[in-house]
Amino acid sequence: MSNLANQEVGYIEKQNTNVNDRKTYLFTKRLVDIFGSLCGIILLSFLFVIIAVLIKVEDPKGSVFFSQNRVGLNGKKFKMYKFRSMVSNAEEKLAELLKYNEINGAMFKMKEDPRITKVGKFIRKTSIDELPQLFNVLKGDMSLVGPRPPLPREVAVYSAYDKQRLLVTPGCTGLWQVSGRNSLGFSEMVELDLQYIQKRTFFFDIKIIFKTVLVLFGSKDAF
Repeated sequence: MSNLANQEVGYIEKQNTNVNDRKTYLFTKRLVDIFGSLCGIILLSFLFVIIAVLIKVEDPKGSVFFSQNRVGLNGKKFKMYKFRSMVSNAEEKLAELLKYNEINGAMFKMKEDPRITKVGKFIRKTSIDELPQLFNVLKGDMSLVGPRPPLPREVAVYSAYDKQRLLVTPGCTGLWQVSGRNSLGFSEMVELDLQYIQKRTFFFDIKIIFKTVLVLFGSKDAF
């Protein structure tokens, strides 16, 4: 391993100690996550039913929910839940679409992705497809606020610097989502995530949640 790589790993280990030693904040954050996710699941249960019916009407053979392996805190993998917004064989079709990627770096985004269904286009535009992640928050795999959990194939090409995103519990929303979302590149997302990790406080999290609500009404950067 090169000296530079050793320095990066040492820096990450030091950061890991620093960002996770604020026990009062982490305890309060977990309480907010449990309360917030429970309230969200109960209050939005009617919407869950409506979306489930619409998905089944458009594609009776496909499942309502979609689960995908994601990488969370300290590189631990977990199943992240979403409402299915794509055709059933979306993963098989991905290989032929990678050349059309519209985001630089270790992510895939395509504005006019042909795999997205009609219902899927609507729930993605409004971010309704993300609501089942409230169950991930309740389980503790995710937090309401934090860096977005990446795919294993994305993490496989991360640099040591990029892997600092994995020092904290991933979230349903974060600084990246309220700062431009898909209009920003991968490197910009990493910088925003690291900025959040350094600045995060209870009030900063609440501020991001309120900003997320405002962004959802516009939804111009969601695809």
